[in-house]
Amino acid sequence: MKPEIMMFLKYNNKIFRYTQRYLDRALKKYELSSGAFSYLFFLEHQEGVSQNQISREVGNDKAMSARTITKLIESGHIYKTADEKDSRAYQLYLTQKSKDILPKIHQEFDLLVKRITKDLTDNERQVTMDSLKKIFEQTKLLRGEDL
Repeated sequence: MKPEIMMFLKYNNKIFRYTQRYLDRALKKYELSSGAFSYLFFLEHQEGVSQNQISREVGNDKAMSARTITKLIESGHIYKTADEKDSRAYQLYLTQKSKDILPKIHQEFDLLVKRITKDLTDNERQVTMDSLKKIFEQTKLLRGEDL
């Protein structure tokens, strides 16, 4: 394998692991893990969605979403109500606890991004974001591929 491919994979993996570790520590005081914040961020803009819908939007499988949502309910971050149109489904909502801490969580993320991009110019930041977006769009296609 070419060295640049190995480095690309290594950097991608290490960035993910280091940011997850940082977020787990930063979010612990809010009784959250790095795997849960995306559910809160999604509900912040679109409450009342079903578990299946949020699972698709967040990009986790149904089993992972069910575990995460159960933990968020148990910790008092979200609650669910029965869907009037579909008795098998539930609609998810943020609790006041989550609404109160979301600005603080956004600050934690802002701090993280500032820390890891502090050596980049504005142009480098923009090029990096554009490149990551393109890579992300391609990786989404991998989800449906059988290997």
